[in-house]
Amino acid sequence: MEAAVIATWTLVSETPIPADIAPLLVAGEEPIAAFKTFRDSAVFTTKRLIMRDVQGMTGKKVELYSLPYANINMWSSENAGTLDFNAELELWTRAGKIKVKVGKSVDIRALDRLIANVVLG
Repeated sequence: MEAAVIATWTLVSETPIPADIAPLLVAGEEPIAAFKTFRDSAVFTTKRLIMRDVQGMTGKKVELYSLPYANINMWSSENAGTLDFNAELELWTRAGKIKVKVGKSVDIRALDRLIANVVLG
């Protein structure tokens, strides 16, 4: 049976690491890369993936999702085909499956290597 999808995000393009991420990091944790989503952002650090979910009309309410790499049991990546708009990265965790759609301007294989480096060390 397929694991339930607990979240889906779309990474549109790489972006500079947001300055407001620093207070969220623990000792020894460093940001690696950041990606813009349609309204939010995702930051890959040396220890976890942090997703910012901006909510409401004003965008002042922000929910943060934090996925420690230690919780990733398996992952898959699929490049975009000729007619596909997005590539896809799927992360299997104890809680379920997280789908990350990846826009054509983001290198899915570089993202796959990033996950491999942080999960496998």
